[in-house]
Amino acid sequence: MLRVGQLCLMLSALAISLLPADSSACPFCPSAGQTLLGESKQAHFIVFGTMTNAVRDKDDFGKGTTDFEIDVVVKDHEFLKGKKKIVLQRYIPPDPKNKTKHLVFFEIYKGEPDPYRGEAVAPDSKIAEYLKGAIAIKDKDVPTRLYYYLKNFDSADWAISADAFQEFSNADYKDVREATKKMDPDHLLKMLKDPNTSIARYGLIGMLLGHCGKAEVHGKALLEFVNDPKVKQATGLDGLLAGCIMLDLKKGMEFVTGLINDKNEDFLIRYASLRCMRFFFEYRDDVVKKTDIVNAMKPLLDQSDIVDLAVEDLRKWHQWDLAPKLIALFDKPAFDIPIVQRSIIKFALDAPATDKNAAAFLERMRSDQKQSDRVKDLEQLLELEKPRPPEPKNPAKDK
Repeated sequence: MLRVGQLCLMLSALAISLLPADSSACPFCPSAGQTLLGESKQAHFIVFGTMTNAVRDKDDFGKGTTDFEIDVVVKDHEFLKGKKKIVLQRYIPPDPKNKTKHLVFFEIYKGEPDPYRGEAVAPDSKIAEYLKGAIAIKDKDVPTRLYYYLKNFDSADWAISADAFQEFSNADYKDVREATKKMDPDHLLKMLKDPNTSIARYGLIGMLLGHCGKAEVHGKALLEFVNDPKVKQATGLDGLLAGCIMLDLKKGMEFVTGLINDKNEDFLIRYASLRCMRFFFEYRDDVVKKTDIVNAMKPLLDQSDIVDLAVEDLRKWHQWDLAPKLIALFDKPAFDIPIVQRSIIKFALDAPATDKNAAAFLERMRSDQKQSDRVKDLEQLLELEKPRPPEPKNPAKDK
C-alpha cells in the first residue's frame, strides 16, 4: 500500500507531466522565481541600512513613520542625492530580540518613495555588496554570471545563498554546463559534505560535480556520499545519481540500475532514479545511449507503484516497440489502478496509427462502455498537450 506522501508525490508528478516541459531549463533545480537581480531591474532605487525612530500616529493606530538610515546605496536614483535618511510613511516597530538591517526596494510614486520589498538580514550581512556585484556583471555572458553566484552558494547569509541558488534555477542547462568549466570540483565536494548545506541543493551540486570532477577522486567520493541511507532519502538524489554516472559511467549506471531493479527499494529512491534517467535521455544522450536508458527503465514496468510515471516518459520518447508489453499490463490484477490504466491508454492513443497492437487495444477500449468515456477524455487531454501553432503574422499590424 502506498503511503500518503508517496501518493501525493505521484499525483504531483503526474500533474507536472501534463504541462509542457521546458527542455532548456536547469535540471535538478526548483522552479524558477524572482531573484534580487530580477527585482532590481524594476526598482527605481535600492538601499541598505537601518530602521530607526519608529513613531506611531497618535490619531491612527495603524499609521506612523519610521526613519531609514542609509548605509549603502545599491542602486542609485536622483531622489537620493544628498540624502542620508529616508522617512518612511509607515510604522515599522523594532524587534528588540533581533538586531537587523534591511535591504529595501523602492519605487517613486507621485514623487514620493514607496518601499515595496524588504529583506531583513543580520547587521553584518554582505547582501548589499552581493547585489551590487550582481548588478555590475548583469550584462556579462550567463556562464560568467553563474560562476559569480556559485561563489555565494555557501554564504552564511541565507538570503544571499538562497538567491544565488535561485539564479541557477532560472538558467538554461546549456549555460550551467558551460559555467562548470570554471568550477572547482574539490569545492563542490566540500559543499556537499558540509552539514550546513541544504539538502535541497544536493541535486544541483551533484550535477555540477559530475561535469567538472575526476572519476578516480570525485566519482568514488560521490558514490560513497550517495550510498549513505540519509542521503538516499534526501531531496536532490536524482542530481547526485546523474553526477555519479557522468563521473564514472560504468559504476554509476550499475548503482542506478541496481536501485531501479530493487522492487523493495523505497518509492522515492526509485523515482529519483527514473528522473536521473530522464535527464540523460533529454539532455545528455552523448553520455548514456538512449537504448541503454530505455533498457534501464524497463524494470519499472513491473512495479505497479511507479509504472505510470515510466510509461509517461516512454510515451514522450516514442518507444512504440514497447506497446505489446504495456498493453498486456492493462488486464493484470496488480495493475488494475486507474492512474496506471490511464497512462497505458495515453500511450496507445499517441502511438502511430499503423501500430496494430495499439489500434486493436483502442478498438477494444472504445467498445467497452466502462472505458469509452475514459478514452475520449484522454484524447482531449492529449490535444491540449500539443504545442500551439505560431500565430499568423498580421502585416497591417506590423506596419
